[in-house]
Amino acid sequence: MALVLLVASVAAYPAAMTDTLENSVIDWLLRGQAFTPPATVWVALFTTCPTDSTAGTEVTGGSYARVSIASSLANWAGTQSSGSTVASSGTGGTTSNNATVPFPPATADWGTVNCFGLMSASSGGTLYIYTALTTPRTITNGSTASFAAAALTFQIDN
Repeated sequence: MALVLLVASVAAYPAAMTDTLENSVIDWLLRGQAFTPPATVWVALFTTCPTDSTAGTEVTGGSYARVSIASSLANWAGTQSSGSTVASSGTGGTTSNNATVPFPPATADWGTVNCFGLMSASSGGTLYIYTALTTPRTITNGSTASFAAAALTFQIDN
């Protein structure tokens, strides 16, 4: 039986948009350029947190794989409350996952996970947004990392 470790962000941390996403939003909002939101984002785990312009150190090996979440009202909470499935109407700029986000069981030690990020692809791709975990978690061989519903929380504003 595998040990389940919840990698949870208990409180909303301000999330950082990468330079790439910031530029895309500026060009779309103020410069009339096309911006197509991703149909899917992939949740990635990092042992060294990214910055606006650096990739950080993503977990590798030991059966690690990013987890996909389709971009939809059903999968991400509206800003008014966790679990919401309607368009955002809140004022805090905070969202979270509406369902559990399970990673595959670790078949080797993954190290201490400090951050998560949302990526454009299952491997490689573009990092859109990232934030630190409120409590770093060490993922060891035989354990399973997951985010409970409403635990993958981040705040874009404030």
